[in-house]
Amino acid sequence: MTKILAVLIASIAISMAVTPAEMKAEIHEKRGKSLPYRWTKTGDSEKPALVLFLHGAGERGDNNKSQLVHGVKDLLKWLETNKESAVVVAPQCNRGIWWADLSGKFKDPKDGTLSKKPSDMLSMVFEVVDKLAKKHKVDPNRIYVTGLSMGGFGTFGSVAHRPDFFAAAMPVCGGGDAKTAARMARVPFWVFHGDADKVVPVACSRVMAKALKDAGAEVKLTEYPGVGHDSWTQAYRSPQTWKWLFSQKKN
Repeated sequence: MTKILAVLIASIAISMAVTPAEMKAEIHEKRGKSLPYRWTKTGDSEKPALVLFLHGAGERGDNNKSQLVHGVKDLLKWLETNKESAVVVAPQCNRGIWWADLSGKFKDPKDGTLSKKPSDMLSMVFEVVDKLAKKHKVDPNRIYVTGLSMGGFGTFGSVAHRPDFFAAAMPVCGGGDAKTAARMARVPFWVFHGDADKVVPVACSRVMAKALKDAGAEVKLTEYPGVGHDSWTQAYRSPQTWKWLFSQKKN
């Protein structure tokens, strides 16, 4: 009877977990530009972690929903299952714009150059993150960033622009500017990519992983054999992925 009751309670708790659609919808405006975003806080810790989730190019727009299609549900499910307290932030990039201003994204992964300043979208994202971090008194040693495809580029770009801000990063099927590796060397990375990706070549992740390792960073590179551009499916559904991320803390 006791075991049955425990199972019922656990089932009810999981069914009551926050879903992406239930995340609070807000809009951040600055100088005539708007950044839609969703956020939620799980658990009741007085010093929660914070996760910035950056979507891919296909989810750009202004409906404040599309950015929740991939990965966010997996993250929220893991947080609920593991009773982890965190603020989750999922902004939506405007159409025709990239999170990270990076030249030569796919032509030659070795030659991409990141802009000196964050893009307007990324600057607004940082402002939203700073506001929520202050409001919820998040643990400054447990602020993370992850993203897929365009968001993978945005993940590398976010750390490059704010190397002292993030405790860990998980870019999925993205890429970046290898010349920024030295400034990111203190941030642990777990990089994911499908080795059959025809949209963003796996070389983009390989180049960044090597550059980071050469700079002395703690880096893991996971390549999924035969997997194309949707490597985020395996990356985000694995409990080990999130377990690793939330175990990271800034020194």
